[in-house]
Amino acid sequence: MKRIITLLIGLASISAVATEKPPVVSQSKPNILFIMSDDHTTQAFGVYGSRLAELNPTPNLDKLASEGMVLDNVFCNNSICVPSRASIMTGQYSAVNEQYTLGGSLKHDQQYLAHEMRKAGYQTAVVGKWHLGSRPSAFDYYKVLEGQGRYTDPEFAEGTLGDTVGTLIEEKGHCSDIVTDTVLDWFKTKRDPAKPFFVKFHFKAPHGPFRPAPRYKDYLKDVFIPEPETLYTDGNHGSLATKGKNGELYPYIGTSVGRRSHFRRFSDKIDKKGKLNPEYTDDQAKSIGYQNYLKSYLGCVKGVDDNIQRVIDYLKAEGLYDNTVIVYTGDQGFYLGEHDYTDKRWPYDESIRMPLIVRYPESIKAGSRNGSIIENVDFAPMLLDYAGVATPDYMQGKSFRSILETGEEPEGWKQAAYYHYWLHLVHHRIPANIAIRTAEYKLIFYYSTHWQKDEPDMAFSWELYDMVNDPKEMNNIYDDPKYAVVVKDLKVQLKALRAEYKEDTDKYPFNKVIDQYWNDTEEDRKVAESLIGPYLEACEATPKSMKDRKEYLENLNPKLKWDLK
Repeated sequence: MKRIITLLIGLASISAVATEKPPVVSQSKPNILFIMSDDHTTQAFGVYGSRLAELNPTPNLDKLASEGMVLDNVFCNNSICVPSRASIMTGQYSAVNEQYTLGGSLKHDQQYLAHEMRKAGYQTAVVGKWHLGSRPSAFDYYKVLEGQGRYTDPEFAEGTLGDTVGTLIEEKGHCSDIVTDTVLDWFKTKRDPAKPFFVKFHFKAPHGPFRPAPRYKDYLKDVFIPEPETLYTDGNHGSLATKGKNGELYPYIGTSVGRRSHFRRFSDKIDKKGKLNPEYTDDQAKSIGYQNYLKSYLGCVKGVDDNIQRVIDYLKAEGLYDNTVIVYTGDQGFYLGEHDYTDKRWPYDESIRMPLIVRYPESIKAGSRNGSIIENVDFAPMLLDYAGVATPDYMQGKSFRSILETGEEPEGWKQAAYYHYWLHLVHHRIPANIAIRTAEYKLIFYYSTHWQKDEPDMAFSWELYDMVNDPKEMNNIYDDPKYAVVVKDLKVQLKALRAEYKEDTDKYPFNKVIDQYWNDTEEDRKVAESLIGPYLEACEATPKSMKDRKEYLENLNPKLKWDLK
């Protein structure tokens, strides 16, 4: 009888232990989980309070945000994948890390964040979309998509520290699910419990063309997605370089949701034949295109949000959740129909603003929020700060750990973000531009030439926006005499930033154009206007279909080929 009672007590004890929460794993340094999606813009969150918040698109990320800090004014310095990801890995602006365009390659020696984390004693891994040309061979383990990667049955390159080639593996299923499965497998089978971990967990989603997992095919099916007011009206947005003198460039600059764009518009992708009923009015076509665009995009976001919760659940079950600095971001912003634009690249806030959520209950107050200006070059110094590493001298960014923990800016903290889109009129036909973004204003210069050329080949122009009273950037006030002093002051700041970030050198031919037309004289404007006609003529002569355009481009003046592809 005593033996039976003892056995029952023992079984009860085992049962009690089994139902207890696992102990928090204690170590001197926190783990770091850096989660990044591609093109997940702030408008597509609940916590950022946009028109889409009522749809509850990110319940799991919103919960994560409620346990940490949400940052409202985080900006990339070049709103395309390779340069933004390179700045995050190096803590450097494009002129220093030399990753200007989508054709860049971040070599082993430049993968600074991974090198520094390993030196600090961290076990490192990166899984998902890398998109930096080379293999992430500075990590202890990697399994990354080939290039941009596919949503369905994607191909990965897998390797370990020093492997600059990797082994190609084709997986079956949806990319977001496979990336998450791989991260979970790494935790379960490859993680060294004796070391803190630094894991970069990267989704391809919601990058276009949007392909949600099949289980989301009916997600938001019967829901009307709220439309941005700027989808139908553009006010005094834009300038000579983006609209022309009388709107003549409007169909040939940027891509659109509606029928505006001559080359690329989402409203063409509605029915099964890829053509929209011609009986629809332009506004009807735009609205239908927008609904289709948003539902497929948000279906990809839903897959990201659900998969992140799978990893959070694992960390909680293993007692790792509270001792892990969890960061969530997107590599840039993205247009969801605002100004009838698609994609990114533009210097406006929908394009350059990055979401950023940081959770670490040891030192970051739950439910906190901050509006300090932060740039993607600051990410690496912040992450290294939590790893106990001082910012290396070769990094241009600064750690914002103290902002996360106190809500206060350290002395001398930056008051402006710098932006530079180096490409010119390729892919989505956006002119090359530089910009400065402060808490109050944004000044933009479309210098409109290829980054390796020393003369403009399209109209150039300036824009100024009041970001306090006109956050949707609907009124270009550059020519308003009341803002002449503001323009003058911002030009001084912009010039200083370009020098500080090592852009204003003879290494870059386009600087000749920027310097020559910096003062924006009447004569300068006449030159700019004279450049509209030749570009417009070339655009109008270019066939709309990709098939016909290929043959046309083969016979086109080589000087114009690059700006019409």
